[in-house]
Amino acid sequence: MSTKHLVAWTVTFVVLLVIDMIWLGVVAKGMYQEGMGDLMSPNPRLAFAAVFYLIYPIGLLLFAIVPGVEAQSVVRAAVLGALFGMFCYATYDLTNLAVIRNWPLALSFIDIAWGTVVSGVAAAAGAVAWRWMATR
Repeated sequence: MSTKHLVAWTVTFVVLLVIDMIWLGVVAKGMYQEGMGDLMSPNPRLAFAAVFYLIYPIGLLLFAIVPGVEAQSVVRAAVLGALFGMFCYATYDLTNLAVIRNWPLALSFIDIAWGTVVSGVAAAAGAVAWRWMATR
């Protein structure tokens, strides 16, 4: 792994984590609590969340940032990141709709949209960081 990969992953990780914490902890906190009700744990298992935040940027790096950089396009990285996010979040939300009784449909649509946006933004940030490192 090169320094460019590591810097891009780090920036992607930080952007994803910060934006997602604002979304989950402030903006949409009540919406998730209301929508999920008793399904939501009062004590989230943070170790599992940490694993997600460590590996998800690797997916963005492989499937969005590197192809975007190879095409010399931050926009391509952002679009591929958004698509990656849509597919990943849709997998989660549609599976929940399929197997969890009373999983809220509206929350699923909002969550998929959120995953699309946050992934596109994080991938764009990672691509910008990569390009910045390439000029050094």
